[in-house]
Amino acid sequence: MAKQIAFTQQSSSKEESIGSPYLVARREWDERYGGLIKRAQQWRGVAVLALLVALAEAIVIIGLATRPRTVPFVVAVDSLGRVAAAGAIDRTSSIDDRMKQAVITQWVQDMRGVTSDGLAERAAIDHVYAMIGSQSAAQTIVTDYFRANQPFERGSRETVQVEVNAILPNSPHSFEVDWTETQRTLDGKPISSDKWRGIFTLAMNPPTDEAVLRVNPFGIYVMDITWSKVL
Repeated sequence: MAKQIAFTQQSSSKEESIGSPYLVARREWDERYGGLIKRAQQWRGVAVLALLVALAEAIVIIGLATRPRTVPFVVAVDSLGRVAAAGAIDRTSSIDDRMKQAVITQWVQDMRGVTSDGLAERAAIDHVYAMIGSQSAAQTIVTDYFRANQPFERGSRETVQVEVNAILPNSPHSFEVDWTETQRTLDGKPISSDKWRGIFTLAMNPPTDEAVLRVNPFGIYVMDITWSKVL
């Protein structure tokens, strides 16, 4: 009996030194598959991080793509056509009365003037409509005026020169304008000279695309007009 116990103890100690089948299999599992599982977890973590970085980049790219990229740029010239100043317009700054007065002056000259040059007349008409508020009273008034005073038909027999004499603000959004219209024959002989007075109501809407920027860089629109001949 004593020998059998000793033999059993000796066998147990021998298994522990060699390793039981369970411990051997567990060590083999840890060596073969434990490292694979750990590396797989690491790769999943890297993949998630890369996905988050790609998502952040996509958000930034979309934000840049949807942001207005057009920056208004104005060049001022003197009476000889030389560049006096140039610079980009700050959209956050307000447009002062001098800019509004310059825009209205050019608009009145394009709208009421008549030239025998068909291309120049077409450009003037396009500029007039580019600065009229959509579905505004000014749009109806101008269309009715051109319908009653066909500029191309008039340009075949006479010209009209418009000179703005004075322009004064009535309110932050309206100006009173005095101008003189001089009619001439095609060979330059004067026909008549009349004085006019009008009130122009404006609205501001800064351009957001290049097409609008080219024809109306300040985003100033004529919304309503009243005018009459000064007797």
